[in-house]
Amino acid sequence: MRVRVTPRASRNEVRPSEEGGPLRILVTAVPENGKATEAARKLLARHLDVAPSRLVLVQGAQSRTKTFRLD
Repeated sequence: MRVRVTPRASRNEVRPSEEGGPLRILVTAVPENGKATEAARKLLARHLDVAPSRLVLVQGAQSRTKTFRLD
């Protein structure tokens, strides 16, 4: 699942994709030491109603566009 992460947002939020684009995830965490990625993973897991440990980052550790796999 491809997502677009926006760090340093005013609130944590998951927005639907725009015209077939990736799901938008806004997180308040800063983009350093993987904090924004981890916050996005937890928020996406809550949105999908799965355990965060089931979401594995496949691509985009240092990018705003990330790919997660659901195990």
